[in-house]
Amino acid sequence: MSFHYIRIYVAIALTSVALIACQDDDGATAQTEQTLTYYGADLSYVNQIEEHGGVYKDDGEPQSPYVIFKNNGTNLVRLRLWHNPTWTKEVYGADGKKMYSDLKDVEVSIRRAREQGMEVLLDFHYSDTWADPAAQDVPAAWANITAADVLEDSIYNYTLKTLRYLNGEGLMPELVQIGNETNCGLLFTNAPEGFPTCNVCEGKWVETGAVINRAIDAVRDAADESTIKTKVILHIADPKNVKWFFDNLTTTGGVTDFDIVGFSYYPLWHTTVAPDKLSETIAGFKSAYNKDVMILETAYPWTMEAQDSYTNLFGSDPILPGYSYTRQGLEKLLRDMAQEVHDGGGLGMIYWEPAYISSNMKDTWGTGSSWENCALFDFSGNTIPAIHYMEE
Repeated sequence: MSFHYIRIYVAIALTSVALIACQDDDGATAQTEQTLTYYGADLSYVNQIEEHGGVYKDDGEPQSPYVIFKNNGTNLVRLRLWHNPTWTKEVYGADGKKMYSDLKDVEVSIRRAREQGMEVLLDFHYSDTWADPAAQDVPAAWANITAADVLEDSIYNYTLKTLRYLNGEGLMPELVQIGNETNCGLLFTNAPEGFPTCNVCEGKWVETGAVINRAIDAVRDAADESTIKTKVILHIADPKNVKWFFDNLTTTGGVTDFDIVGFSYYPLWHTTVAPDKLSETIAGFKSAYNKDVMILETAYPWTMEAQDSYTNLFGSDPILPGYSYTRQGLEKLLRDMAQEVHDGGGLGMIYWEPAYISSNMKDTWGTGSSWENCALFDFSGNTIPAIHYMEE
C-alpha cells in the first residue's frame, strides 16, 4: 500500500497443517497431524526508534523488543531492505549519522532476531524508498538502464550479492520476498525515459515475469550455497487482487518457481473480504496455485487517541462490527484472524509494525509515529494484551 498509508505490517504468521509419517513399535507407519505455525512481527523500524529515544517495556521493565516478542510467541521477524536509502539519514540534517533499512541496518536486525532463535523474512523492495501498489520507484543506481537484459542481470546480481553476503555472515534468511505489494509490478514509477519498466497494469506481464524470474534464480543460487534453503514469497496488497495477479503472472508472465502466495490484509482498508471469510479465501488460494499462503501485513487500532503530533493513518475509519477500538477489540480480532488462517491451511500471519511506537524518529512526513495507536505497546512503551495472541 502507498506509504501515504505508511505501514506496520507485523509479521504474525499462522498455521498450515501437514501430515508426517511416524512408526510405532511394530514398525508400522502411522499418520500424525502436526501444526506448522509462523507468528510474525515486522520490526524494521526498531533500530531507528531505539536510537532516537524509544523505550520498550514488558511488565513495566525496559527490555529489548526482540526479547519481548520472542517471549510472547513471535517466531518470525520480517525486515524490509531498501537499495540505497540515503534519505533516511538526510532527514535528520546535520544530526544524521547513518541510513536505515539498508543492508548494514538489516544485518544488525537479523543478528538480533537470531540471538532470540527467531527466523527471518527479508523483504526486498528493489527501491531506495517505500515500494507499494502506487509507488515502485526505480533505484537511483539503476536509473541509466535502457535494456531489459541489463535490468534482469542487475536484479539478479544485486539479490545474489546481498544473500551471499548474509550467508557468509551466518545470517541467511529463511524467507525472501521478491518485491513489496507488487500489485502493478515493480520498477515502474519515477522511471527515466527509456527505462524498461515492469508495469503489469499496462500489460507488461512478460517483461515483469522475466525480471521476477531472475530475482528468484538469484535466491535459488544463493540457497544452493547455504545450509538454509530459503523460500520465495510473492506479495500483493488486498486479497481481492490476488487471483488477477497470480493468474496472469503464472501464465503470461511465466513465473511458477515460487513457494508462497503472500498478501497484505488490513481489514479497515481491504473490505471485500471480512475477517470471518479469511479461511475460505486462503483455502481457495492454496487450491488454485498449489502454494502455501501467508498474510504478510495486518494491523488494527486499539485506540483513536494519539501520542504525538504526527497524524495517525488510522484515525476516522468506522470500526469493524464486533471489534472495538480498544485493547480487547484488537486482541479479539488477532485471535480470530489467527484461527481463520489456521482453518484455511495458511502458513502464517505477520503484524505490521507492532513496535512502531512514538519517539524522536523522523521520516519524510513527520517526527514520531503515525502508527502508535496500532502498535502492540501503549503510549508508555508497555506491551498491551494483544501481543499475547501469538502465544496460542
